[in-house]
Amino acid sequence: MTVTTRFAPSPTGRLHVGNIRTALHNWMWAKKHGGRFLLRIDDTDAERSTEENVESIRADLRWLGLEWDGEARQSERFALYEEKFEQLKAAGRVYACYETPEELELRRKVLLGRGLPPVYERQPADAPIPEGRTPHWRFRLDHDTPIVWHDLIRGEQRFDPKLLSDPVIRRADGSWLYMLPSAIDDVDMRITHVVRGEDHVSNTAAQLQMFEALGAPAPAFAHEALLTGSEGKLSKRLGSLGVEHFREAGIEPAAIIAKLARIGTSDPVEPYADAQPLIDSFDFARFGRAPARFDEAELATLNAKIVHQFDFAAVADRLPDGMDAAGWEAIRPNLQHVAEAADWWHVVRGPVAAPALSDEDRAYIATAIDAAADIEDWATNPWGALTGALKEQTGRKGKALFLPLRQALTAREHGPDMAALLPLIGREQALERLRNAAG
Repeated sequence: MTVTTRFAPSPTGRLHVGNIRTALHNWMWAKKHGGRFLLRIDDTDAERSTEENVESIRADLRWLGLEWDGEARQSERFALYEEKFEQLKAAGRVYACYETPEELELRRKVLLGRGLPPVYERQPADAPIPEGRTPHWRFRLDHDTPIVWHDLIRGEQRFDPKLLSDPVIRRADGSWLYMLPSAIDDVDMRITHVVRGEDHVSNTAAQLQMFEALGAPAPAFAHEALLTGSEGKLSKRLGSLGVEHFREAGIEPAAIIAKLARIGTSDPVEPYADAQPLIDSFDFARFGRAPARFDEAELATLNAKIVHQFDFAAVADRLPDGMDAAGWEAIRPNLQHVAEAADWWHVVRGPVAAPALSDEDRAYIATAIDAAADIEDWATNPWGALTGALKEQTGRKGKALFLPLRQALTAREHGPDMAALLPLIGREQALERLRNAAG
């Protein structure tokens, strides 16, 4: 049996961080087992679904590196749903209902007022049909058999079907709701594992009976704890954090994958630039039941560590003109994001403004001009030669030795290692900057 997973977004909006995590875990499970990862566009809601969102979903997955092995759209599968619907109706597992939303809400309040669970009450078979009403349709749950399954994360799950409402599967206008088409697709696409949020657990209970009614084995299910914000509560902000936000913030796909692959598990979040070790270690047994905490500050730190691992070839097409491997290696340790390389390359290429130094430091920089001019080898270690000569001539050491030189040569107090930076600046430009700083 080929392990087959699916990611089934509705194109009614853009992907957010919770969607991305679901897609990632389905993709990782399939990749770990040499299986297939499918993209299913759940666009039965014709009114709210847009082609723009479909294209955005595809683009976001590609940017993250989550390539899929097949794609389907529910809007192209209505004939299959109709066929299965008629079979279930003939078997008595689907039935017509005529209540209005207002009537259902009133009955729900009555049941709650009596201390009873607000479960849908089936009407007698001989109940009169209200004149002028078009029915909506429900799936008839089997109330006689407890619903039990082993969840790959939550362990054994038990539901009493008498405490569940028969789910609405089709509206009065003929349009489909999520539950039945999803089960039909999972059967038809031979989905073996469904990874989704714990807010779907009760849906799974009802869908297990749908699989049985369709005469098909159910996939294995893994219901993940939901994400929370850094403040420890369910955060509305998480619903607005998507690929566009991360790209604008300079976050690398590898950082998002490294973060979302491990949060909520017993494994540490580590800065893997390559997803393969994360795939190899992916195991639902390591997932916990507690909400998974997503912290953007931690993501930014992780991103910097991953950027520091990138070799020149991995980022060459995103670097400023003229920056070579030596330039990247010199600047890389000081970056939070790849885009910052352009700022530091400007420091290398210049021009830079002369810093405001004290009279004492300007005199010190004047001494440095002659010391720098005397250095013959600017390719090997000019910084070591310059600071060594100045230490001997002036007696300065530590910050008093190094900081005024850094300011004069880069117009900044902090930055990449000057031993790597000074050969890139070069002899003539370094002398010019020292002269400008000395006044």
